[in-house]
Amino acid sequence: MEQRPNILFLFTDQQRYDTIAQLGNDIIKTPTMDRLVREGTSFTRAYTPSPVCVSARCALVTGLPPHVNGCWDNMAMRQDIPSFMDQLTAAGYQTHGVGKMHFTPDATRMWGYESRDISEEGAGANDAFRAYLAENDYGHVHEPHGIRSEYYYIPQPSQLPAHLHNTAWTADRSIDFLNQRDSTRPFFLWSSFIKPHPPFESPTPWNKLYRASDMPEPFRFEGMDAVQSYWNLRQNRYKYRGAGYDALLMRTMKAAYYSCISFIDFQMGRIIEALGDQIDNTLILLSADHGELLGDYGAVGKRCMLDAACRVPMVVRYPRKYQAGTQCNIPVSLLDVYPTFTSAAECDKVTVSTEGLPLNDIADGKTDRDATYSQFQTGSYGLYMVTTQTHKYVYSVADKKEMLFDLVADPKETLNQIDNAMYADVLGELKNRLITRMAEGDSDRLIVENGQWTTYAGHTFPTDDPDIGLLYQDPGNTQDLVDALGPDYAHCVTKPGSESHVMIDTSDRQHPLSRESNV
Repeated sequence: MEQRPNILFLFTDQQRYDTIAQLGNDIIKTPTMDRLVREGTSFTRAYTPSPVCVSARCALVTGLPPHVNGCWDNMAMRQDIPSFMDQLTAAGYQTHGVGKMHFTPDATRMWGYESRDISEEGAGANDAFRAYLAENDYGHVHEPHGIRSEYYYIPQPSQLPAHLHNTAWTADRSIDFLNQRDSTRPFFLWSSFIKPHPPFESPTPWNKLYRASDMPEPFRFEGMDAVQSYWNLRQNRYKYRGAGYDALLMRTMKAAYYSCISFIDFQMGRIIEALGDQIDNTLILLSADHGELLGDYGAVGKRCMLDAACRVPMVVRYPRKYQAGTQCNIPVSLLDVYPTFTSAAECDKVTVSTEGLPLNDIADGKTDRDATYSQFQTGSYGLYMVTTQTHKYVYSVADKKEMLFDLVADPKETLNQIDNAMYADVLGELKNRLITRMAEGDSDRLIVENGQWTTYAGHTFPTDDPDIGLLYQDPGNTQDLVDALGPDYAHCVTKPGSESHVMIDTSDRQHPLSRESNV
């Protein structure tokens, strides 16, 4: 009987698909990721099932898409669905997680792991990284992952030295696990990095690796508003990019973003080195939860179905089943990770019917996969997408906007072909596929009604002062620190009445959505 492989899951937050040197980026330096590309299979059309942190991760660990698992934004995850960690633990694997998991509402829940080293952006009582900083005389750093609020998309140096940075800590704890694990059992290790999620900050000398003058400006073109949706405008507003274009800021932002990725790449190299002679008996999967617009199309953030935001890197190295140096262009999804892991581990008691397929079967042409899907939000704020190798169809409910892209003739998604009669057949097929798929599990008819998109009144975009929607993501004790300055400096650091703190109005369908999150 063939030995079951160890599994190493290398995961980043908000890393674009086009940020690996070996896959065509001539600027970024990623020698570790390049090695995985040379020695494994690259899935070059990998997509997130939801372009936002919590929803993407909920779909990832449950194997179920947002409209089925009920998590379609940064909101509470259902607690009754077995995760792939549950399955691997039940199959006898020693399972351990390090770093950001973003499990909600309880960030400390094990979700099937035997053990975890917890680190999340929001400080918690059981946050192992915060305890580590305190032990090393850096507990005074108020926001160790970077300063948010007004500085959220402002490139900034880390307040920590490189050896104490969370990126290094994630690698250190991963290596500790590999050195101390039970060698009589196969292991599953999820090394989950917080970066390059904003704030874009990395420590010296990594923050000097790229300079703004070497960075190309974001991809922009006349008429780019035609490929943006309501959520692009809303994100720009909350992330301070709605006021106008700043070329230097955008190029500096890209330099800082690339620095975060190269620092992660270095730490991933340390983890892989620690595998030692187990490397060829370890299935290594590299991916991310979603991308980042990074100024392209005049926008930042995620919550968008353009490739820059919803397409992710995905590389698998496992010599027994994945051919070295190959690329697979069939659309795949983070939903495929669940069955990839459970099939490799020979889990025989999988209790969840996942939508995904094992990645090795897709790469070997053993499936009929030809499309994948994504969703953000629901009801009157819903954003939905289906993509094949050649075309992509998007529907944005809030502004009643349909988009159709020819990915062969227009890979940068600059022309919305929705009104082009030459694409009528393609449009009809993709629209029908997406509506049919989204109707499954939509018992409240929030998405589809009578075989068509559910009709809503739509939303107009606010026209008041953009500063009314300032980001406030300060840690909970920020006001206490300000109060300690004394009455002469009294100031309220939050605006409870600001737009970022109100519930989204869905009274038109009597379906309460979560409070908008700017994470």
